[in-house]
Amino acid sequence: MSGIAESLRVLLGGAPRRVSKKDFPEEVQEMHKHKFADKERIEAIHIELREKAANKQPEKWRRKRWAVLAAVNLLFLVSYYLDIQLLEGALTASRFAGFHMADLNSALQVMLAFKHVVINLIIGTVTIFILWWLLGGRTFCSWVCPYHLVAEWAEMLHLKLVEKGWAKDYQFDRRSRTWLWLVFVILAIVTGYTVYETMSPTGILSRALIYGPGVALIWVALLLLFEIFFSRRAWCRYACPIGLTYGFVGATSPFTVHYKLPNCYHEGECRKVCLVPHVLDTVLKGRAAEMEVDIGADCTRCLRCVDACPTGALTIKYKGPGDLL
Repeated sequence: MSGIAESLRVLLGGAPRRVSKKDFPEEVQEMHKHKFADKERIEAIHIELREKAANKQPEKWRRKRWAVLAAVNLLFLVSYYLDIQLLEGALTASRFAGFHMADLNSALQVMLAFKHVVINLIIGTVTIFILWWLLGGRTFCSWVCPYHLVAEWAEMLHLKLVEKGWAKDYQFDRRSRTWLWLVFVILAIVTGYTVYETMSPTGILSRALIYGPGVALIWVALLLLFEIFFSRRAWCRYACPIGLTYGFVGATSPFTVHYKLPNCYHEGECRKVCLVPHVLDTVLKGRAAEMEVDIGADCTRCLRCVDACPTGALTIKYKGPGDLL
């Protein structure tokens, strides 16, 4: 339970805690102490990384993730235009083959704003809760959310502009996301209106894809411009209440990204590509307090770190059956 509590504390914006090395288990202390004696292995890793940088290949998991994300969102569009009633509605609220589904953050906003709960909303909320608990809460962000996809493309442009000195990467306090979550909860209660839903880039893009573009896309464009020129992935990192809600769902999920200390030589490739690099603090040299560690609740399971790791220190794990890879 202490691991879950720490994971939630970091999700809410706290800095990852460092465990004193004297409190590490003896086998972990020995691993940290002696693992860098294999100079040939370290040099081989460096050679591999240089070759990889010179001959960049498409990221396996990123391509799969983009394909799934596109397929899910296009299924809404196809169902609407062909009127086949397979997947109706939008990401905020929908029906799959007649069965109700409701985005957890949107459902919370509706319940608080209207102070009334209908049976279909309960069914939809429970269904989605179970689904994303099984898949890992913030998996929604990287595998389904349409804003995540366009923000990822914007991030690619941002990194190129930063290299040229044409853009900055200002970082903000991660606790801002928690405060914004609370602000939108209070606004829903006080105003009786789902305020967040009017400005949610996830909902705006989902509805625009299905029903056609609207003026709200201007807000999404402004967010992307801010991320391109001023702060890398700012909305997802510092503001999005949806990510925080699903992070709580995924805190106890059986699906995790799993870290193995014996395999790691701390090259840092994983943190370079991670949307939320604080969840990978355990991979830093001398930080891991256990031989194997589950990455925390704020992890989006985008699996870019799994692709980037040159030594297989990061893998997919489903607790119980074991590693999938």
